[in-house]
Amino acid sequence: MRRRRFLAATAALAVAPGCAGPYGGVVRAGRTGGATPAPGYGPLRAVPDARDGEVRLHLPEGFSYRSFNAAGEPFTQGGVTPGRHDGMAAFRGPRGDAILIRNHEVNGPVGAFGDPADAYDPVAGGGTATLQVTRYGQVVRSGPSLNGTMMNCSGGPMPWGAWVSCEETVNGPDVGDDASGGDNTRLTRAHGYIFEVPLRGRASGPIRSAGRFAHESAAYEPREGALYLTEDNFDFPSGFYRYLPPKNPARAGRILDGGRLQMLAVRGEPRADLSGGVEVGSTYQADWVDIDDPDPKFTGRPDNATAVQAVGRQGREQGAAIFARLEGAVQHHGTIYFTSTQGGATAEGDTPPSGFGDGRGQVWAYETWHGRLRLVYESPRAMTLDLPDNITTSPRGTLVLCEDGSGGNYLRGLTSGGRIFDFARMRPVQGDPDAEFAGSTFGPGGHTLYVNVQSKRGATFAIWGPWQRGDF
Repeated sequence: MRRRRFLAATAALAVAPGCAGPYGGVVRAGRTGGATPAPGYGPLRAVPDARDGEVRLHLPEGFSYRSFNAAGEPFTQGGVTPGRHDGMAAFRGPRGDAILIRNHEVNGPVGAFGDPADAYDPVAGGGTATLQVTRYGQVVRSGPSLNGTMMNCSGGPMPWGAWVSCEETVNGPDVGDDASGGDNTRLTRAHGYIFEVPLRGRASGPIRSAGRFAHESAAYEPREGALYLTEDNFDFPSGFYRYLPPKNPARAGRILDGGRLQMLAVRGEPRADLSGGVEVGSTYQADWVDIDDPDPKFTGRPDNATAVQAVGRQGREQGAAIFARLEGAVQHHGTIYFTSTQGGATAEGDTPPSGFGDGRGQVWAYETWHGRLRLVYESPRAMTLDLPDNITTSPRGTLVLCEDGSGGNYLRGLTSGGRIFDFARMRPVQGDPDAEFAGSTFGPGGHTLYVNVQSKRGATFAIWGPWQRGDF
């Protein structure tokens, strides 16, 4: 996609609370206790799936959708679609089609879903699938593209035509089992890395210098040639990272290993706790501390809780900032927007979620041109925004937020004026109360919004309709 209309005139401005600039309206709205809801596209209504007539989503008047490539369905190029559909990106394909590269957040030593001979670890069941689909969700071709990885949560699209897939784990034969109870001694390789998946050809091996930790998302900034990375360390503090490859990937044509991993720190505030109690509009000048050992080698099989904190602890010992569960990230005109899923304060009447962090979600902006971090939005209550996860931008620059809350999760829009609106509601999935939206991405030309419902029997959805009527 080419997203040029939003922020074009303001990208070079230094932003402070109350000033004009990227999402300046969010700052003003947030100070009043939460943005006034935007009209969006109007009330949501039950809409039947064009595939089989079942109601799976609630959408505004005039919008339609089709689900496709559900877990258990065969790929056209061999193998069976795994479950736990997660992060995803859309690229321009032939004849107006989209090429989707989609993560599968499968944990445990359950066996590769593709050819074991091509697997990074033939015992691990996660990875990515690549699909060519029409604007209306009809599958032209599909098949595995990264095989034998684990807990592939989110990632990010790269402008040279690739997807970075992130493992949200440090499982491996060298560390103790995680809370899922899987037997790590059965694994053959260490996990917790990022992998580059090209549109064509085979995925590369792990980029070890980008760290072994609970990776979530990746966002590339072309001016610096830096890859910004989020960490979702569920029970412990998380960090915001950047990886500086030895050569700008846009010139190299891929992300090279052997670079430098850094972690964000707030200048003058060592170990600044930004996980809650931060006023919307607050700005911080960022420093970056080097991680000396981004790919730690473990001996004696330490417990998983120790191993998953090994990289982040190095940064915090040097003063790196503390966040609550960093998940989605997207680059837009030099600004990296990222979500803190459990950031913020607990609103009256809300119950704090389990894990690290007591809030219902924050949206942060890191302005790369002058190294400034800014809190642009904090959920005032669960009913307004409940645990934002994956994030992308619409063709008009509106942020699209996937919820990971309880009950019926929503896709919500956050406008540059600081107004939240509901766009889609997921009908609860029978037998899977933890089902959630994930991987929202607009296809070529902005005709179709593709999104996943992550569940035990997940699926991908193509949504189309009168976009010009609202803010997407």
